[in-house]
Amino acid sequence: MYQNQLLDAYKTAKNYVQDKQIAHDLAVGASRISEYRSGKRQMSDTQAIFLAENSNIDPHQALIYLAAERAKDYKAQQLWNDITAKLGSQGFWGLVLGFTGFLALHEQELECALYVLC
Repeated sequence: MYQNQLLDAYKTAKNYVQDKQIAHDLAVGASRISEYRSGKRQMSDTQAIFLAENSNIDPHQALIYLAAERAKDYKAQQLWNDITAKLGSQGFWGLVLGFTGFLALHEQELECALYVLC
């Protein structure tokens, strides 16, 4: 789960030992971090951006990978899996520049654009 990677990167960047230190920075209870780690709850985009920016991770990347994790529909999961695989194999920046333009499209147009992309 990408949430765990994001939390771990932040923990390392801040030289934290416990998740409750992350919880303090996010102004949430320690149990919330546990819920993020177990997948019971999804962190907000604002929280993901905060963690990414303070971990030297591109916030664009963090939001894309979290969106992939959040997908509930099978077809959406498959499309997100294709996108993240492309991001990983072709280098994140080469693909994200073209991909970010697609985010403004409607769902049907996005699906068509992703079909061409993948």
